[in-house]
Amino acid sequence: MKQRAVFDTSTLVGAIIRSNSVPYQALSVALNSYELCVSAETLAELENVLARQRFARYFSIEARLAFVEVIRSEATKVEVDTPSPLDLTPLCRDPKDIRFLALALAAHADVIVSSDQDLLVLNPWRGIPIVTPTQFMAKFSI
Repeated sequence: MKQRAVFDTSTLVGAIIRSNSVPYQALSVALNSYELCVSAETLAELENVLARQRFARYFSIEARLAFVEVIRSEATKVEVDTPSPLDLTPLCRDPKDIRFLALALAAHADVIVSSDQDLLVLNPWRGIPIVTPTQFMAKFSI
């Protein structure tokens, strides 16, 4: 059975914006060697972020939405019940990032890959390593 990984939105955005960047390489490793896990909420956030006009200078909206579809089709969708705050302690200082902790818990993730300091300061969270894309490549690439 493959290990499970959760990638936050900032890392996925970094992967699409800079091909051959470390986030892109980490995502490639995850898609090939891990079970990348997403939830309806994390997919919706990715789609909403990539639909922002500021990303038009990198790729067309069609290309950005095609990236979302690749993630949707290649990743394992995990049902995430609305957790009680007690299930997610210690809490993330950014309430918007709780969706990744809830997903990691529901998916029984082996690692969370993040470029967000609000998540990284929690490393490890409930026994789940939270690492940067660089750390993922150094420690977790198979």
